[in-house]
Amino acid sequence: MYPIPETVNKGQAEPPHVLVVEDESSVAKGLELVMREEGYNVELADTGQKALEKFAAMDFDLVVADLRLPDIDGLEVIQRVKENRPETKIIIITGYPSVASAVQAVKMGVADYLRKPFTDDEVMAVVGNALKARKKDSMESLIIETQAERLIQRDEVIRVLDKASQNENFWHNLMEDGMEALKEYQLSATAKAAILSGDLDWIRKNVGDLSEVQLLSLYKLLDR
Repeated sequence: MYPIPETVNKGQAEPPHVLVVEDESSVAKGLELVMREEGYNVELADTGQKALEKFAAMDFDLVVADLRLPDIDGLEVIQRVKENRPETKIIIITGYPSVASAVQAVKMGVADYLRKPFTDDEVMAVVGNALKARKKDSMESLIIETQAERLIQRDEVIRVLDKASQNENFWHNLMEDGMEALKEYQLSATAKAAILSGDLDWIRKNVGDLSEVQLLSLYKLLDR
């Protein structure tokens, strides 16, 4: 069994309410089945418009949304959800990930980003983590809570930029896989987005001045 939030196990409140926005029927039904088995209340929407209508009519703790929908762009759906209820957790699922979409999603406050095909275990782990994090102010509080952890993150950003300057294969992985290439590093979602988008202002503020070699790595990301 997967770890379930206390609201499901102890019956202290309604179980988490999840909206799955997915136009592939088999994928949507599979997600519904595995999450219902774990005690979640699940609603399905196969278009962006239907998702927004359901979101307006009901409260949801989590939205699991495909980026490619037949009517409205998935990122637009997410933006509207966040504008109306910023506390709602979002997970993106897509078969066509890109650095640009991942960075944009992180800036919107998306909890996590999964690539198709995925396993039940992978989905439920991400869903569980997103729901556990709903009481946090943001994803940052999961990583940046102490000065020591801030120093760790600063070192991790430098480590990434150094590796990108020395290892051509790693640089190409950053170009092609984006967030996926940074999974092993202790970085907040915002730090990952700053690296991938070449946000020099954020990096200077949170990491400090960079060496010429590190700056070249960042400029290469900007010029991709």
